[in-house]
Amino acid sequence: MPSTKDIKRRIVSVKNTKQITKAMKMVSAVKLRKAQMNVIQSRPYAQRMLNVIANIAAAQTVKHPLLETNKDVKKVLLVVLTSDRGLCGSFNSSIQKFTERYFFDNKSKVEKIDFFFVGRKASEYMKKHRVNNIHVLLNLAREISYDLAASTAQQLLEKFLEGQYDEIRLIYNEFKSAISQNVVCETLLPIDLSKATLNEATGTAEYIFEPRAFTIIEQLLRKHFAVHVYRCMSESIAAEHGARMTAMENATKNADEMIRKMTVAYNKARQAGITKELIEICSGAEALKG
Repeated sequence: MPSTKDIKRRIVSVKNTKQITKAMKMVSAVKLRKAQMNVIQSRPYAQRMLNVIANIAAAQTVKHPLLETNKDVKKVLLVVLTSDRGLCGSFNSSIQKFTERYFFDNKSKVEKIDFFFVGRKASEYMKKHRVNNIHVLLNLAREISYDLAASTAQQLLEKFLEGQYDEIRLIYNEFKSAISQNVVCETLLPIDLSKATLNEATGTAEYIFEPRAFTIIEQLLRKHFAVHVYRCMSESIAAEHGARMTAMENATKNADEMIRKMTVAYNKARQAGITKELIEICSGAEALKG
C-alpha cells in the first residue's frame, strides 16, 4: 500500500493538472464563441453567393471550366483540415481514420491521389503511408483570416485550372455544436451548383452584363470559392475549439474524481498508521507491566 507521503504527492500533482485543464477549458470556451460567430456569419453569405451564381448560370448559356464536371476522374487532390495541436478529443483521429479509409478505398480507382494538408496532425498520421504531400500548411493562427483562406483558394484554383487535377475534394469537421462535430467529405472543384436555390423567375429573367457574362461569372466563381474555403476553415476551427473545451471539461471532472478517491485512500492510510502506532504503544505498555 502506498505511503501517505506518496499519496499526498499524487494529490498535489493531480490538482496542478486540474488547474491546467480548467484554464484550457476556459480559453477554448472564449475562442469557441468567436469562432462560432464566424461560422454563423459565413454560412448564409457563402450560400447566397452560390445561389446568385446558379441563377445567372441557369439564365445564361455560360460555360466555365470551374463548373464543368469531369466524368473520367483520374487525378484527385485531397485537402485535409486538422489541427496543429492535440488535447481535443477525437477531433483529429476521426479525420485521420476517415482520410485513411478514403485513400485505401479509392487509390485503385484513379491514377493518383495527392494531399494538401492544413494542420500538422493529419500530415504526421499519413506519413506512414508515404503519400504524396504537395503542401502542408502549419503553425496556423487559430483564428483563420480571410486572407489566408483566399491565398489557399488561389493555390487550389491554379492547380485545377492548369489541369494538374480533375477533382479537388475537402475533408474536414463540420461544426454542429460544442459537443458535436461531423466529418464531411465534399467536392471543392469543380464547383457543385446542385446545392443552390434557384429563383422561380430565373427562367424568364433577363440579365445585362458589362463587360460580358463570362467575366462576371469568372469573378463570382473565384470570389465564391475563396468564401467557401474560408467557411470550411472556420467550421473546422470552431469544431476544434468545441472538441478541446469538451475534452478539457471531461479531464477536469476526471481529476476531481481522482482527487476524491486518493483523498479517501490517504485518510485510510493515515488512519491505519495511527492505529498501528497506538497498538505498538499499548503493546509496549503491557510488556512493561509484565
